[in-house]
This record gives sequence, structure tokens and C-alpha cells, in this order.
Amino acid sequence: MQAHDNAVEAVAAQVRHFFERKQPYRIYHGSTNSTRASQRRRDNTVNTSALNRVLTVNVSTKTALVEPNVPTDALVAATLEHGLVPLVVMEFPGITVGGGFSGTSGESSSYRYGIFDNTINWIEIVLPNGHVSKASRATGENTDLFWGAASAFGTLGVVTLLEVQLREAKPYVRLTYSMRDTVAGVNAKIREETADERVDYVDAIMFSKDSAVVCSGQLTDTLPEGTSPRRLTRSRDPWFYIHVRRLQKRLQSNPSSEITEFIPLVDYLFRYDRGGFWVAEYAFQYFITPFNRITRFLLDPFMHTRTMYRALHQSGLADHYLVQDVGIPYDKVAEFVDWLDDAFHIYPLWLCPLKIARDTPDAHHGLHSEFAELDPDSEAGGIMNFGIWGPGSFNRREFIEKNRVLERKVQELGGKKWLYAHAYYTEEEFWAQYDRKSYDALRTKYGANWMPSVYDKVKVDIDAEERKLREWKPWLLALFWSVWPLKGLYGVLMTILGGDYLLRKSNQVEMLKEHNE
Repeated sequence: MQAHDNAVEAVAAQVRHFFERKQPYRIYHGSTNSTRASQRRRDNTVNTSALNRVLTVNVSTKTALVEPNVPTDALVAATLEHGLVPLVVMEFPGITVGGGFSGTSGESSSYRYGIFDNTINWIEIVLPNGHVSKASRATGENTDLFWGAASAFGTLGVVTLLEVQLREAKPYVRLTYSMRDTVAGVNAKIREETADERVDYVDAIMFSKDSAVVCSGQLTDTLPEGTSPRRLTRSRDPWFYIHVRRLQKRLQSNPSSEITEFIPLVDYLFRYDRGGFWVAEYAFQYFITPFNRITRFLLDPFMHTRTMYRALHQSGLADHYLVQDVGIPYDKVAEFVDWLDDAFHIYPLWLCPLKIARDTPDAHHGLHSEFAELDPDSEAGGIMNFGIWGPGSFNRREFIEKNRVLERKVQELGGKKWLYAHAYYTEEEFWAQYDRKSYDALRTKYGANWMPSVYDKVKVDIDAEERKLREWKPWLLALFWSVWPLKGLYGVLMTILGGDYLLRKSNQVEMLKEHNE
């Protein structure tokens, strides 16, 4: 723990430095799975990238002590050595444990265990004044701070350690595919599977309004004799969604039938890594490149989510593609799909049931404080997550309006938008969705009012964008980068060259001033 304590003290010293000047800062983790553009520079950033170790795995308590910048695949590898696996495993291997806690992560086991933050027992956190504290989910030790920090993107402090809940792992997932041809049918099938105690994982891919495949998984120790496991992580393996699409065609000939496969656990957990669900297919379209088994095999090194996020940030193409996850109440799912089909007609869609109700004492805190008021045993205690990822528009105004329309519809239906992606709300609209009273009270209590708020971190400042484009130099640069395929080529080139794409060079004048102080 000494190395950990030393690293935490270094972080705390950086925080105290900014606190003394009341200078807002950003947190640098070393990686990101957010689509928002990075605002980090070396002179406005607290560097936590050294906090990247799994400290202990406790078999008797089924918990792991994990630093925040441990990526999910490293955590899974460490826990599997002890025959254990986290209750909720983020679908992309590069998502960090701290990112899952601070940024809202719901996956195919979240219908049972809740969003990832609900599987954390306690956190260690550096408060805005540099003091190191501990906050617990259930024991009463700074519980308000725990829930305030959950999904708050580091705006109440810097998380430096987390205790993660684990469960027994098994070598395979027995995955059963079934097709439904109506939205009501899909919703009902998902609810049926989540009610089955034998089931461990549930999600669905909707290929069109009248065709979706529900995927229901059970952990298992054995592989039936004569059965070969379905692999998904090697370059010669199919992308998972393409594989499911092929199975969909088989199921269409007999919609009441089911198909069952046995998938190695790690392959299942990271089944969407190659191709980033299906988003990488849009890269083939952008570059007018044939999309087939051969090209996917040849370009496989570029088709993993870590590489894709790097290219996305370097190219700036996230400003033209709709990348949003939203939660919709179960009784509004059919209405939302009808609207989405008319308004966007983007397919596939990812459907993932989530438990959002909090079932521990004193949980009525933070941005999502109302989750503590929900009955975990009722339908209202859950929500259907929709992954909506597809082409937006290369016309900036049109692209913004599409996102705004989506945000308004989600609000109208009583849903929730998860904030890893761009947010186009006005400040008034934003705080109509999230509990500002609770959040601001916590920021006052823990001395965080001088730091950027969560709205400051996630908003897209449309007015500032337009003001900047009135200047001739930014206007010329925007015109230059609008020429196809310069943005894409630049993203690929910078991905190949490597380097740090999240941490910008600091302002040299500010560095000199700092040096002379």
C-alpha cells in the first residue's frame, strides 16, 4: 500500500496547489471512453495516471481493492486468477474502474446488480481542499459523498481507490438467442429473462423496428461434449453483432425457435470490443472501403475500441456522429422506438435493461438522488437503456438540432440521458433532469464550489463555437477540415504515430510564470 499512498499524496499535493489558487482543474486518467473533446492541458490538470494497479483480491469477501485507472480487462484478468469476476463488467476493455464509477456504466448484468457504482462498497477520494477521505455506499461513512461522487465526473473530488464487489466466475457463458418481431415482444422477452434467477446476462440488438434478437446468458462450468466454443476476440472471429445478424436470418425462418452457443467468459464480456458494437462499420463507409470478412481481418488492429476512441478524438469526427445512451421507462419503450424510427431510423440499436433503484440506507444524494425513492422490486426500479449510435450530420446546426430533439424526447418520456457523451441542453434544461439541489449542497459541504460543475464538464458551448467561427483563422481551419477525408486521415495518422491525445501542451507563458513563482 505504500506505493499507493505515495501516489495519492502526489495527487493530493496537486489538488492543494489548485485549491490555494482557486483554479479549476481537469483530471487526467491517461485514457477515456467519453466522446467529448478533451479540455485538458498540463497546466490545468491533476494527473492520476499512476493509479493503475489492482492492489488486492480477497477471495473470502469477494472484493478487490482497485485504483481508478485500472482498465476493465486488467481487472477481469486479476480477478479470474482467483476464480472471481466483477458483478458488472463494462463492455469495452479500456473503460477504467474509476470511469465506470464516475461516469455511469450499465451492462448486461446491470438488470440484477445495478449500474456499476452500485457494485462499489467504498471509495477513497481526495477532496477539493486536498484532504484524503473515505466514503461508503452502505456503512454510513460519508454516504452522501459516495453517492454525490457517483456519476459526477470528478466534480466533487478525485477518486483514488475503490473496493469492487466480485462473484464466482465460470469458464463459459451459455448464450441463448431468440428473435422477436414486435417492440412489445422484445420488451416482454427481456422482462421474462431478467425475472429468471438462472440467467446472469441479458441484452438485445434491434436490427429494425420489427426484428430484434434477445441474448440471454448463463454462466456454466461445462462445455457439452462435441461442442466447440464460439470465439469472438481473435482477428479471424466475426464481430459479435455481425454474428448475431447471421443468426437472426436463421431465426427468421422459425421465429419461435432458439439458438444456443457456449462462449468463453472473457470473449463474452468483451464481445463488443471489436467493431465497437457496430460503430466501426461507419468508418468503412466514411473511407468508401469494402466491408467484408477480408477487410475486417486486415484492419483488425484498428477495430478495437481503445484504438477507435483514439482515432475518434484525433479526427474530431465525434462532432458528426450521433453517439448517445439513454434510459427509457419500460412502459414507454414502444412509444420511444416508434418515435426513434420516424425521427432517425438508425439501426442497429442496443437494448440493455438496467436496475437503477438504490436499496441501501441514506442513498438520496447526488445527481440521481431520486433513484433512492424507487422500489427495486417493481418495474419502476428499472429502465431500458438504448444505445443510439449512427450518422448524424456534417452540417453542424443540423447535427446539434438532432441531438436536441433526442434530448427533449427523452425528457418528455421521463427518461435519463447518460453523460459520457456530448450534452446539448441549456443549463436550465440540464438541471430539470438532474438533482441540482442535492448536488450543489454536497459541493458546498465538501468545498467544491470553485471547481467546474458537471454541467460545465459535459455541455457543448454552441454560442462559443459560433463566435469563434466569426474569426477568419478558425473559419479557414474549419473550411479546410471540412474537406473529405482530411479529418479521417488525420485521425488514422495520429493513431498510428501514437502520443498523448488527451493532454494538450500547456500554455508556455503560464509555465514560465509558474516556474518564476
